[in-house]
Amino acid sequence: MSKTIIISNRLPVQLQISDGGLTAIPSVGGLATGMKSVHSGGESLWIGWSGLTEEDTPPALEKDIDKALKEHGCAKVNLTAKEIEGFYFGFSNRTVWPLFHYFMEYTEFELDFWDVYKAVNQKFADAIIEKSDENDTIWVHDYQLMLVPQMVREKRPNTSIGFFLHIPFPSYEIFRTLPWREEVLQGLLGSDLIGFHTYDYERHFLSSVRRLLGLDVSFNDVYLDHRVIKVDSFPMGIDYKKFRDAALLHGKNIHEKRSDLQVKLDDHKASAPDTKLILSIDRLDYSKGIAKRINAFEYFLNKYPEYKEKVRLIILAVPSRSNVPQYQLLKKEIDELVGRINGELSTVNWTPIWYFYRSLPFENLIDLYTSSDIAWLTPLRDGMNLVAKEYIATRIDKTGVLILSEMAGSAYEMNEALLINPNNFEQQADTLKAAITMPKEEQMARNMFLQNRLERYNVEVWANEFMHALNKKSEGDDDAFVSQKMSPSILNKVTKQYSEAKKRLLFLDYDGTLTGFHKDPQKATPDDELYQLLDQLHNDKNTTLFLISGRDKQTFTKWFLDRKYNMIVEHGVWISTGGEEFKMLENVKGEWMEKIKPVLESFVDRTPGSFIEEKNYSMAWHYRNTDPDFGEKRATELNTVLTSLIGNDGISVLNGNKVMEVKSSNVNKGRASVRMMGEDNYDFIFAIGDDWTDEYMFQELPETAVTVKVGLKKTQAKYYVENTKRVRELLKEFTMQ
Repeated sequence: MSKTIIISNRLPVQLQISDGGLTAIPSVGGLATGMKSVHSGGESLWIGWSGLTEEDTPPALEKDIDKALKEHGCAKVNLTAKEIEGFYFGFSNRTVWPLFHYFMEYTEFELDFWDVYKAVNQKFADAIIEKSDENDTIWVHDYQLMLVPQMVREKRPNTSIGFFLHIPFPSYEIFRTLPWREEVLQGLLGSDLIGFHTYDYERHFLSSVRRLLGLDVSFNDVYLDHRVIKVDSFPMGIDYKKFRDAALLHGKNIHEKRSDLQVKLDDHKASAPDTKLILSIDRLDYSKGIAKRINAFEYFLNKYPEYKEKVRLIILAVPSRSNVPQYQLLKKEIDELVGRINGELSTVNWTPIWYFYRSLPFENLIDLYTSSDIAWLTPLRDGMNLVAKEYIATRIDKTGVLILSEMAGSAYEMNEALLINPNNFEQQADTLKAAITMPKEEQMARNMFLQNRLERYNVEVWANEFMHALNKKSEGDDDAFVSQKMSPSILNKVTKQYSEAKKRLLFLDYDGTLTGFHKDPQKATPDDELYQLLDQLHNDKNTTLFLISGRDKQTFTKWFLDRKYNMIVEHGVWISTGGEEFKMLENVKGEWMEKIKPVLESFVDRTPGSFIEEKNYSMAWHYRNTDPDFGEKRATELNTVLTSLIGNDGISVLNGNKVMEVKSSNVNKGRASVRMMGEDNYDFIFAIGDDWTDEYMFQELPETAVTVKVGLKKTQAKYYVENTKRVRELLKEFTMQ
């Protein structure tokens, strides 16, 4: 039976070794909670690091640890202290984390970190291979394991793999600074489905894929060899019921059951009933903007001094990565800021900031959420920020105001909150005043919408939606295409037709079909393997082979004329058979070229990387070497200009693969191929190509013809193959008949 394999850096279980004994305690974090619906029963396995290094694990307890983890549906990946240092504290948290959160000044590009990161990712991939079967579904989580999908794909090409990134994905301009950017993208693209919290992160990722890898991207699909990778946004929710129920229970607690923290909060409210409590909860991290928030609070008190002794800021900073230098400096900065502001502004009856540097149990978090009038969360960059959602979920009477940074992923779903720019102190001061004075009716109206949305799209729905999309993707890869994949059974059928035919006619496109694309088209020269393959097909007395291309006749003369192949070039203007010089297949005129050339030249001047290819009776504007987004924009603009310019003058514009060609309307590959078909009584006709220009062939050739598209795109062809490698494998099958 197939199962679901979940992979994350840490397991959802905490192991504790004391006095030679072992205890395993389930974690209560957001991911562990969210994956409950996926990680249940005996049909799933969670793989990750146990939290204990090999050095900290007594050999006598190895079996006990494995047994304890198995009881929780988990399996461990063993890591050494050195691996944790380089992989987790090194590359993950000193390279990826600051870079993806736009803190370039903290980003370290150390080769040693990268090498350990690769090695540990391979360890995780090996563990997955060992524990999984071909038909299992694999879901990899977060930035520590970005290379794992491709590492698994290499060994398990048909396994369904999903990946979710829980932090922001940065813009192309930031991401391109990573020395190992291509490797990271290729690692992620081993997945079938890649998920992000917001559309912005998804958009940044797709932009980097286009610009750095040069892959085709259509909407949210990435085309890679024989696969289509789906990229989508899935905003993560919370366990709404858990927080809601905890708040309800908290409200029913009689006086004796209150926690010490709640007693102090209640005493404070009783002594100063008009004082507003403003809550700030974050992990101690530079991305959370804690220091700026404290400075903004000081700015607010100075701008609106009437609120001194009327508000109190409660800061809970949860310790994090305390051995990383930037975090040590950040703690020092916050300690000093709080000390200075409290020292300067405190009165006998009032301390402006209550500061806690610790982790608090769940019950105390509920104390703070339910007692605070305002939640003030201003990260400088945050993948989601679930604290904002937790605060709203606990407001059972629907009062309370959420002030949220627009840089947090959750801001996209929480428009009813007061959204601010965390760098704008003036705006923050005014927003704090608005929150303090907001009428209860308005608070309740805003929170009603927020709570309804959070309840509907909770963390379980998030996990199930991702899994549904992943399963749908693995089941319906071919549904998006008109043609059928050239499967082994179809290939056997086609080769049988080929071998039994008495007269065969083959039309083979060149660029993108027989050979891959090159930044300089003149350097895409045929290799020895291709010459040998074409020679075998051409020399078969029962086979008529035509190379049919948009290339100019001078290039094909140089490459192929001495081998006496039949050739049709410039989309059907010129023809050469049996090694003869090219002659015109169609009567075309070229007077229009003098009018068009200045237009193309102006676009070359304005589009760095583009160039013009002049042929005898057509002109092509190539933009493969341009920035992909800019090139597409210019191509759309050029298409509009050319269409209005040529009117009905018998000239047409062909939009090919990163090329736009202007030529006579009565010339195309379909017209040329049909003319060649009429030269004899062929009982097997075959055409293969990758571009829009080849669609004319697929449309014009008879229903009995075998037509094949190269690449995963909608087409008039009957079949498709994935890439040029598959094309050559297919043609080799013909030579063996």
